[in-house]
Amino acid sequence: MNKVTLLLALGLLGSCARKAVPTTTSAAGPGTSTPMMEPALPSVKATNTTFIFLNAKAKAQINMKGNKQGANLSLRMRRDSIIWVSAGLAGIEGVRAVLTHDSVRVMNRLDKTYFSGGYDYLSKLLNVPVSFAQMQALLLGDYLPAPTGTKPTVATEEAGRQRVSYPLADVLVERLLQAGTGRVQQLKMSDEATKRNLTVDYTDFQPLDEPAGLPFAHATFIQAQQPAAGVVTAAINYNKVNTGRERLTFPFAVPKGFRRIK
Repeated sequence: MNKVTLLLALGLLGSCARKAVPTTTSAAGPGTSTPMMEPALPSVKATNTTFIFLNAKAKAQINMKGNKQGANLSLRMRRDSIIWVSAGLAGIEGVRAVLTHDSVRVMNRLDKTYFSGGYDYLSKLLNVPVSFAQMQALLLGDYLPAPTGTKPTVATEEAGRQRVSYPLADVLVERLLQAGTGRVQQLKMSDEATKRNLTVDYTDFQPLDEPAGLPFAHATFIQAQQPAAGVVTAAINYNKVNTGRERLTFPFAVPKGFRRIK
């Protein structure tokens, strides 16, 4: 069940995209001093969630090298503040994780170990920079701006969907946005040099109570490919998603006798 937490974090590898803004440049045409305007990039039509609290339950199915493992997931969140995840089976919790802006805490009841530290833990584990904002965007299927100075390409595809892509170091990041709703439908990340690829598909969109009617993906399929691990997949299907302003608790207490890992 610790693989569940890892697979959720894998989505952070490409969990960002940038809202494009119109850009213009001037150039003097032959025989004239009249500035020539380049066509402006189309604006990104993305819609994000706005609720304060989220309380959700899901079932996950992980497949790694033919080894299939199921788990029950519980997810609680206070926007821009804290993410709480619990993974277990048959009513018995195996892994619990709590993320804030500057801390990562993970407790594994199966081997009686725990970790408490910063995001350098996840960054080292995944070999890429990881942040709270990226994790939140991944779990909510939200659109996150790219780093300042990164110029995206915005293309309109069939049925009015938008594909936003840009290079991030040696990685190509792509976001596919639904027409009409502006919700993220797919995230893709590829690194040709290292042969690492990640695809996250968001499906089964159902309306939320708050904000009323906003589509939220009740099914997420993650596929990651790395030379060492091969293809790893995780299917997460939510059977309960409650949003609103009702306050939630985020308990995390390490029992005596657990060994701290670094």
